[in-house]
Amino acid sequence: MPIIRPSSDLRNKYGEISEFCHEYNEPVYITKNGKGDLAVMSIEAYELIVGKFELRKLLMESEADIKAGRVSDLDDSFDRIKESY
Repeated sequence: MPIIRPSSDLRNKYGEISEFCHEYNEPVYITKNGKGDLAVMSIEAYELIVGKFELRKLLMESEADIKAGRVSDLDDSFDRIKESY
């Protein structure tokens, strides 16, 4: 269940919010005037999410290369690397 806090808690109870985010690796939802405004999370949780998006992007690019035939045989690739040295 999401943790929802008023925006005043960011100012008055920052340490509490930070501790929760780091301990549970979950975001805290911040409201402003009773409506959702922000999601606060630890930098570790943020980097994990961004990393997943970057990995997904790379996988999608790889799948597109495979479908378009832009691939080469592993042995051919190693031969080209050896030739460059």
